[in-house]
Amino acid sequence: MIDNKKLWNSVLAEMELNVSKANFTTWFKDTFIAKQEDGTIFISVPNLFVKDWLYKKYHKFILKALRNFGENIRALDYTVTNHDDKKKNEQVTPFMTESTTELPLNDFYISKDDNLNPRYTFESFVVGPFNELAHAAAQTVIKKLGTAYNPLFIYGSTGHGKTHLIQAVGNHIKASGGNKKIFYLTSEKFALDYINSLQVNKINQFKEKYKKYDVFIMDDIQFFSSKEKCQEELFHLFNFLHENNKQIIFSSDKHPNLIPGLEERLKSRFAAGMTVDIPTPDQDSRAAIIRAKALSHSLPLNSEAIEYLATSIEGNIREIEGIINSLICQSQLKGKELSLLDIRNLMKNTAKPKKIVSVKDIIKIVAGFYNIDEESIYEKTRRKEVVKPRQLTMYILREDFNISYPSIGQKLGGRDHTTVIHSCEKIKNDLKIDTALGEELSQIREMI
Repeated sequence: MIDNKKLWNSVLAEMELNVSKANFTTWFKDTFIAKQEDGTIFISVPNLFVKDWLYKKYHKFILKALRNFGENIRALDYTVTNHDDKKKNEQVTPFMTESTTELPLNDFYISKDDNLNPRYTFESFVVGPFNELAHAAAQTVIKKLGTAYNPLFIYGSTGHGKTHLIQAVGNHIKASGGNKKIFYLTSEKFALDYINSLQVNKINQFKEKYKKYDVFIMDDIQFFSSKEKCQEELFHLFNFLHENNKQIIFSSDKHPNLIPGLEERLKSRFAAGMTVDIPTPDQDSRAAIIRAKALSHSLPLNSEAIEYLATSIEGNIREIEGIINSLICQSQLKGKELSLLDIRNLMKNTAKPKKIVSVKDIIKIVAGFYNIDEESIYEKTRRKEVVKPRQLTMYILREDFNISYPSIGQKLGGRDHTTVIHSCEKIKNDLKIDTALGEELSQIREMI
């Protein structure tokens, strides 16, 4: 029989690749395999609400993931487990997909004093060409706290290592001593804290709460998009901390200038420091990450296997970690080192399929990015707010997907191919002198 803990760790790793971070945290926290009986897996859940939600939304996905790792699994059921029973159950899985089964729970303890995750250190952060600038900026912040690169603003798509890097700064300062007060939180938590303080008439306490920190780290700043009151509170807090040489660090999924509904005064404050992106890891970087992750988990992988994985996994670091966890589970279940054939077969079942992108998909992404109606890109209008998105759409279709000029013109409102050529040349020339346009193009490509 397959070990419950190993099996559920592998399922969690696969599920994390297919659901959002918020949903994964909400619905899979405090779950584990309670028992296996006659081909049926019984998943322990904390309450009836979670049980009903998993059954309605994720039942088929969980069962498929289980069958990927156990051929004799026929069915799946759920059981509500109370806190005392959970403590007695030796199969409780630490809620960390990056972990191995040997690590004790204390290694994952997150202090309420600073909210820092002890796993996120510079020692476990793999540096490659794609993130070396962001890493160097973080190192400079440590050496010149509050004076160089203040604020430090790290941006990039989900799973590129932003949270790891900004928390690594906090953990390094914490480990160095000196009694610096550090605090990490998400912008969503800050907003909820603000709303709660209003409801209980404690807004003054809220305003003073975060002023005591020497290092203030806020994740996912894009959540503040169009939230004026939250932005106002952050603005005043920022001014206080900055004027007192307290280090401020932010992260976002896009450049601050490209966050819709973000006040200009905040953008101006962010621009006063260092803004650096972490793009998608290149193939050499993916190979380095795979090698490091495999080594840290004592997973034997030869150069051929690493090269195959680096070529096959085109996604982010989180996806790489999920695949590594699946490989660890398979290696343990088989009791031997995995062959390249074993790895290829596993990748067929667990790797994300390559997304097929249509012209409509590109138009939807570009229109959404610039906050305009999709239909306006097809229309024959010269409105300034539409012209650039339309030209950029043509440029992407030509440069990234090699679609012919006549086809692009036909698909975008029946335009003549010479119009498409002109638009592509216009964007190409503008990119040479307009750094902001280059940033926008990079962000759109990440979304695609």
